[in-house]
Amino acid sequence: MTEDLIGRVRRLLVSPVTEWDAIDGEPANMGDIYKGYVIPLVVFAAVCSGIGGLWLGAGILLTIRSIILSVILGLAGVYLIALIIDGLATTFGAQKNFGQAFKVAAYAPTAGWVASVFNIIPFLAIIGLIAGLYSLYLMYLGLPKLMRSPADKAVMYTVTVIACVFVVAVVAVVLLLPLLY
Repeated sequence: MTEDLIGRVRRLLVSPVTEWDAIDGEPANMGDIYKGYVIPLVVFAAVCSGIGGLWLGAGILLTIRSIILSVILGLAGVYLIALIIDGLATTFGAQKNFGQAFKVAAYAPTAGWVASVFNIIPFLAIIGLIAGLYSLYLMYLGLPKLMRSPADKAVMYTVTVIACVFVVAVVAVVLLLPLLY
């Protein structure tokens, strides 16, 4: 399983067009994708950020709560992003297919999750943020391939999904931040 995870990460980062082709042909087994891909990477990202928080002086209890909340939100976020992708599909001439939307939502954030390793040392977190922007490109490549959107609508489809996710994320932070303290 570890080889599969590392191989998928490497291929998505190095040859994403080819990897999206492979992903397109795979079954959309959400349980397997969560267990074998999403959970390990979400936990990795949350722990890296938690370690960085400790460096900044966050207490251990705050760090633990932050990691737990980050994992829960990360896992829920993948599902929510899939709902957004699928819900917007026909607006951009794409085919509604929740399984395919889930695969885009599960694999597109790869660069951001991997780049979270830079969060361990807080002053390097900006590098992680910049590297994580590659995830937006991965989504841009994955949406037309998996959702069958026309190429000329791929940019607007991607931008709209990102805007919706941003709004949901801001609302989630406003509502959930008090849980940390």
